[in-house]
Amino acid sequence: MNAWKLRLSMAATLAVIFGLTTLVFAVVLTWAGFGLSIYTVGIFVVILNVAQWLLSPYLVGWIYKVKEMPQNENLQLHQMVSDLSRKSGISTPKLMLSQIPLPNAFAYGSPLTGSRVAVTQGLLTHLDNGEVEAVIGHELGHLKHRDVQVMMVVSFLPALFYYIGYSLMLSGIFGGGEKKNSGGNNAVFGIAFMAFSWVLTLFTLYLSRLREYYADRHSAAIVENGAQKLSTGLVTIVQESKNPTKQQKDQQKSHSAYKALFIADPERATADAAELNANRITNKQDLLRETLAKQPTSVDKFAEIFSTHPNIIKRLRALQEISQSPNAY
Repeated sequence: MNAWKLRLSMAATLAVIFGLTTLVFAVVLTWAGFGLSIYTVGIFVVILNVAQWLLSPYLVGWIYKVKEMPQNENLQLHQMVSDLSRKSGISTPKLMLSQIPLPNAFAYGSPLTGSRVAVTQGLLTHLDNGEVEAVIGHELGHLKHRDVQVMMVVSFLPALFYYIGYSLMLSGIFGGGEKKNSGGNNAVFGIAFMAFSWVLTLFTLYLSRLREYYADRHSAAIVENGAQKLSTGLVTIVQESKNPTKQQKDQQKSHSAYKALFIADPERATADAAELNANRITNKQDLLRETLAKQPTSVDKFAEIFSTHPNIIKRLRALQEISQSPNAY
């Protein structure tokens, strides 16, 4: 996907999300008797999501055992982040270290904490310096594109409609209201709202996948041979994450709401590794060559619809196209 097509797709997806949201709100606000409860629930959900955004860095830090990396620790990594931030045209974020063995990285932050880029101990152990540089370039792309803020805004919309629908459904079942048959109408509207929240969720997931491609392109633009380095880095992350311990699996399930932060979805690591390593190939370059000869199956494409991250084969092929066409980004 060319850069301009990627930007157009993101803009179109945002337009669809906000357009559908506005349309449904307009319909609901014309429905007599629903106004006060909807406003109340809407305000509650907005406050809840803003609070989550402001406080989530502290929760992420606790869940993933994150601490700030002192300036005198790993000077090369600090210099790498500083140089890539300058190339990205953004302020240098705080460099954080996550004490978990799985290789991964993520960008996050809020007005209370400022921007942060975290790398896991596993990432520093299993990836070489060039691959780490490309991964950091990807995460800085998220910060430059304000993906944390954008995804926060669009992610609260499905929650808003779900809770409005849930409230209407309960009022329909246990309430009724003054109008004749209003209880049944409330229940029907509630179910419709909950279904609509699911549709919005699919668009939100699609936007998340597009922004992963966009961050990949940013890494390719600021890191020398970045597309190739990020490709082998992703292969390594997938391979090293495919057999997590029971404790790691439990942690992934318990805190799956934050998996969108990662450069690769740890929950899909086993499936992604199976796609890459069908013939038990372990050499990174051989894996990449094998990937170029593959196409995602129908099952892969269907599973991708419900994922925060692109299908690994499609993602690696997109990076390969960038490495072969320097002007692609």
